Amino acid sequence: MTATPHCRRALAESEILTLESRGCTADDWRNITVAPDFNPASCRNVRFSGKIELGAFSGSVVQAGGFAVGTGLFDVALHNVSVGDDAYIHNVANYIANYDIENGAFIENVDRIVATGDSSFGVGTEVSVLNETGGREVPMYPRLTAQTAYLMAIYRHNPELSRRMREMIADEAARATTPRGRIGTRARVVNTGAVTNVNIGAYAVVDGAAKLMEGTIAASESDPVFVGTNVMADGFMLAAGAHVDDGVVLHHVFVGQATHLTHLFSAHDSLFFSNCACENGEAAAIFAGPYTVTMHKSSLLIAGLFSFLNAGSGSNQSNHMYKLGPIHQGVVERGSKTTSDSYILWPARIGAFSLVMGRHVGHPDTAKLPFSYLIESHGASYLVPGVNIKSVGTIRDAQKWPKRDKRREPDRLDLINFNLLSPYTASKMFDGIELLDSIEATAGRTSEQYMYRSMTITSSALRKGREYYRLALDKFMGNSVISRLRGDRFASAEDMSERLRPTNPRGEGDWVDISGMIVPKNEIERLCEDIAEGRVDNLQDVEARLRELNAEYYDMEWTWVSSRFRNWYGKETSELTPADIAAIVARWSESVITLDRMLYEDARKEYSLVSRIGFGPDGPRECRDADFGQVRGDFDSDPFVLMVLDHIKNKRALGEELLSRLSEISEN
Repeated sequence: MTATPHCRRALAESEILTLESRGCTADDWRNITVAPDFNPASCRNVRFSGKIELGAFSGSVVQAGGFAVGTGLFDVALHNVSVGDDAYIHNVANYIANYDIENGAFIENVDRIVATGDSSFGVGTEVSVLNETGGREVPMYPRLTAQTAYLMAIYRHNPELSRRMREMIADEAARATTPRGRIGTRARVVNTGAVTNVNIGAYAVVDGAAKLMEGTIAASESDPVFVGTNVMADGFMLAAGAHVDDGVVLHHVFVGQATHLTHLFSAHDSLFFSNCACENGEAAAIFAGPYTVTMHKSSLLIAGLFSFLNAGSGSNQSNHMYKLGPIHQGVVERGSKTTSDSYILWPARIGAFSLVMGRHVGHPDTAKLPFSYLIESHGASYLVPGVNIKSVGTIRDAQKWPKRDKRREPDRLDLINFNLLSPYTASKMFDGIELLDSIEATAGRTSEQYMYRSMTITSSALRKGREYYRLALDKFMGNSVISRLRGDRFASAEDMSERLRPTNPRGEGDWVDISGMIVPKNEIERLCEDIAEGRVDNLQDVEARLRELNAEYYDMEWTWVSSRFRNWYGKETSELTPADIAAIVARWSESVITLDRMLYEDARKEYSLVSRIGFGPDGPRECRDADFGQVRGDFDSDPFVLMVLDHIKNKRALGEELLSRLSEISEN
């Protein structure tokens, strides 16, 4: 309610007469209280029953096209309802019952809005993610994040953790449970069917929805939510900035901040976190981490753990083998793509930043070989390790994700690390080099093909992949050194050594990608242990711990890089001299320039003669080239090409600047 009880008053006899003259009725006029400056002329054809509280209606609302309407209540039945100041309610076919409607709310052409009794409004609704038969249920709540959901869904090997987190969310559900619904300040609900047990947050827009049941729309003034035409949803939760439109059907689904689901997309038992974009296709029991994208009618995402995924048309997976039902699941690690008509038979695991082309039924596991191509040829699966490191598409994706963060809500729930190279991917490349060495040693260096987990790796692909990994590791390790030494000039070699000393005790060991957040595994396990043993006993503290870890990423990254120095450079960081740093910078510079040149040549393919097929179809070659130039531009002026050239220039300057500061130490 928007006014305190002492601001309400009973209706005067003259006001009751005015209301009756305007077609209004009540089961008992004594059950109606109003704001001091309530004007009965603002109501027409209203049927009141139960306890009613009304604000003052003296303003107007200007709609699209400049059409203005005065606020008030018109052609509606209200039962146990409070209405705030300057709300507008018109033409409700059935009735509104057991709702608090806040200041400035706008409701028109609605079938009915009703709270049917004690409801949690979707809070606590369980989503059977990844396994449709159960076992990984994630109960929803408004501040659910990709990270807290990941802990609940994936860390089932720690049953006490799962139990305690479920208890925390059950407490949230108990606090949310009430017999009354809410329509927030300046929310709009128009041209909509039945709304049952749904809380609609401030500034949300519901326009043309068919049916909404048991849910929460957590909109805010800074980032409203839009629910559009023919949307049907039950057991749902929409975070700030969510956009659901054009016939979307949802059953037990969480929609994260700034996520767009449109164009007849349907989903059940699925979680979609920040900045996902899904159209036309279908999702069943998926965990869609940040930036999961699928845009095509024929695509089905099922029982998969994804993030930063781009699913091509006809992408499909199978989660059962006609035996015990849909019990299998798969993992496609961050940054991967599936091409048109790709297919994966779960269980399977695809390594980070990989590309999947064709059909794969041998349960591939490429987790230790990131940045790879998995390609079908004549019914067999071929793996090309590391080749995506030199792909224009990979670098372009890494650059566009931060720019496409559409979250306008200052309180951003999901913790997202956009880094292409990190301890997470670097450790996998270290493992990849070791694995490729082992495969080659086992089968012999003279072999033309190698087998790894039902996949074929050609000898050429193996050796090139190993070299790609080495270049990327030189780049990542060198980047970390240069970043650590960035800043003031060094007074001495001892000063330089002190700068290189790790300052965060956390960071060593394996790292994990917790659905967008890159973090040391030890720290996540420590958090899980603290939750399981009751030292962290509420969701706010869980969230705070995760934010703390995320804020310390770069300090922990340096701790991890330092722990790998002996393995990669042959010395500990404490043993490094200025000459050693200069050698590391030289390796880094060579790797950066080599990789950038590869990107440069990969980009050139987009301007080849083959790329010009279809341009200038009605003229000679000159027309084709002119048409291509007008549409696509010139290679030398392409924004990405210019970015690569600028990157080479800037990185050279960065290395030279550090070398200049190192030379001063030598001179001293």
